[in-house]
Amino acid sequence: MTVSTDSCLSCDLISGARPLPGGRIRESSGWVVEHCVGPLGVGTVVVKPLRHVVHVADLDEAESAALGPLLRRTAAAVTEVVRPEQVYVCLWSHAGGVPGHIHFVVQPIIKADMTRFNAGGPELQTAMFRAGEFPDEYEVEEVCMRLRDAFTGGDRIE
Repeated sequence: MTVSTDSCLSCDLISGARPLPGGRIRESSGWVVEHCVGPLGVGTVVVKPLRHVVHVADLDEAESAALGPLLRRTAAAVTEVVRPEQVYVCLWSHAGGVPGHIHFVVQPIIKADMTRFNAGGPELQTAMFRAGEFPDEYEVEEVCMRLRDAFTGGDRIE
């Protein structure tokens, strides 16, 4: 299936066509880890293929083989840096009801957010989007530096 990459936010962030607060955190085996540009809180990152892929079924063998270990390492880095109650990992790939560049959201869930929004799971994510509060750019930069350190800090995550 041929899919247009025109106006793909994920591709624009990868290429540098749009600014990415915190910069690239990690690149590995056809995948990239970046801080989320949405309102899901400081420390929420996305793991997405470097190439424009719309369906998990369209991942090649190398991308498929690298995905599980990278998601685990990413969740471990987020856990180490943020110390959340839980880390959610979910696939998102729609924009305006149209399939888009797949990306796995790796979101640290802290008790304060669950209490504030009186929600957990998808309801918490929905509430955070409705609130529309984007993380402070300075805080994003700081957490991204710490996440990079966690990824390269030794065998505990690698």
